[in-house]
Amino acid sequence: MLTCEQLTGLVTDYIEGWLPMRQRFRFRLHVALCRSCRRYLRQMRLTIGALNGLPRQPLPPAKEQELMHRFRAWQRA
Repeated sequence: MLTCEQLTGLVTDYIEGWLPMRQRFRFRLHVALCRSCRRYLRQMRLTIGALNGLPRQPLPPAKEQELMHRFRAWQRA
C-alpha cells in the first residue's frame, strides 16, 4: 500500500488520469482507508476547480521560463 507521502506525490497524476491501472488501484485503496488523504484529495479537487473558474491571463514568457526553471530545480532536489 502507498504511504501518505507517496500519495501526495501522485495526486496530480491521479486527478489528471495519468496513473497506470495498478498504481491507480493502490492510490484508491489508500484513499479508501485513510481519512487524511481523502480530505487532501478533496481539497486538491476543490482547489483545481476554483482555479479553473478564474479568468485566464497570459503569462509573460520571461516569467514562464523562470517558473519552469524553479519547478525543475525543485523536482531535482
